[in-house]
Amino acid sequence: MSKVSPTTGAELKEKPTGQPGEKKPTASLLQRKGVGTLLLQLRAFIALFLIVIIFAFLSPNFLTPGNIVISINHASIYAILAIGMAFTILTGGIDLSVGSIVGLAGMLAGYLIYQGLALPMFGVIVYFNVWVIVIGTLIVGILIGLLSGWVITRFNVVPFIATLGMLYIARGFALLISNGATYPNLAGDPALENTGFPFLGSGQILGIPTPIWLMAVTGIFAAFVATRTPFGRRVYAVGGNQRAAELAGIRVNRIKLIVYAISGFCAALAGLIIASQLQAAQPNAGNTYELTAIAAVVLGGTSLFGGRGSIGGSIIGAFVISVLGDGMVLIGVSEFWQMVVKGIVIILAVVIDQVQVRIQRRAAQAKA
Repeated sequence: MSKVSPTTGAELKEKPTGQPGEKKPTASLLQRKGVGTLLLQLRAFIALFLIVIIFAFLSPNFLTPGNIVISINHASIYAILAIGMAFTILTGGIDLSVGSIVGLAGMLAGYLIYQGLALPMFGVIVYFNVWVIVIGTLIVGILIGLLSGWVITRFNVVPFIATLGMLYIARGFALLISNGATYPNLAGDPALENTGFPFLGSGQILGIPTPIWLMAVTGIFAAFVATRTPFGRRVYAVGGNQRAAELAGIRVNRIKLIVYAISGFCAALAGLIIASQLQAAQPNAGNTYELTAIAAVVLGGTSLFGGRGSIGGSIIGAFVISVLGDGMVLIGVSEFWQMVVKGIVIILAVVIDQVQVRIQRRAAQAKA
């Protein structure tokens, strides 16, 4: 079918689809965009593979069984932190307090093991079983997370500011517990029935270090919750479009409270593992770990704006950062240069995330 131009009288053929002058993207272009998006989504796996290959070439000891177990053991702490951080970021929030909670958790456990709980009114000092201490410390981590979530939801405070304040509060209490001192020798005393704490960070089950088991159990359970439960779907919904989630009947504030509680739990667990491995509690433990957790989550494909990402990707991102650090130590890279490299990784993680968002947006527009 054709039309006659009102000015020239010439016949004009109509375009079958699209707006006048619009160029329809070719199939090959869409395919290239699809491949690019896929590579970005798998960036954590690709980065981990390349890092392993490079350090295996630079150091013959890198891929020895002993070093592999040590690397996974180190990565387990970052992975547990990343799991908790992933939930908060999936809702469009962030938790800057996790590093301080790590330090506070270790100090609480150290205080109760090393000094016990003094009850002046009865003139006694109570020493608790180690597992009571562990459970109590995890509950404290949950409560700190709930407090952050409550400030965010009740007073509509930006998560960055609320958790930044909690960072200082938790670190301050960690320092106040011992006036800045370290609690050494947390092996406990058999006479006080408070031994067994080192098992949490240095023990083995079926020949595999306990932290690896804790990471595996936490990761599997978190992935199941995120992908197979109504709560997990609501987490993604809140991060994708909070207003739409509210209109759909989702209790957004409750979801936020829970995800910050999860983050606090994971941070406290990481703090207990670190103190157990060292058999000492240091108030500055976990310093800047919040940045490492954020980098691991974003590197693993989770959007800083929420609504997109996975627990598995966050764990792989944690492995990338941990293996990178271990590899640099193995080949003798200066600690100062390690900080520079990790800073570059954090920036690249955010840049790549923005590139992925743009590519996906353009692909969606092209299909439309």
